Amino acid sequence: MNYRIIPVTAFSQNCSLIWCEQTRLAALVDPGGDAEKIKQEVDDSGLTLMQILLTHGHLDHVGAAAELAQHYGRASFWPGKRR
Repeated sequence: MNYRIIPVTAFSQNCSLIWCEQTRLAALVDPGGDAEKIKQEVDDSGLTLMQILLTHGHLDHVGAAAELAQHYGRASFWPGKRR
C-alpha cells in the first residue's frame, strides 16, 4: 500500500491518495477542495480511483467530494452511511 498527501485549499488540508502498487487501484480520503488539482494527481499517477472516503462532514474534508464522485463515477463513503 502506498500513499501521497495532497495539500488542498489555501489552508493546506491533507487529502490522502492511497493505492495498491500491484493493482494500481486507489482511494481518496478527505478531498477537502481543489478538485482539479486532485484529478491531476490521480490521473498523472496512472491510478484507477475506486472509492472516495470521508472521515466526517466538515467542509474542509468534503469540499471536492461531490465533484470528484461525479467525475470518476464513484460513490463517496461517509461514516455510517453510503452516499
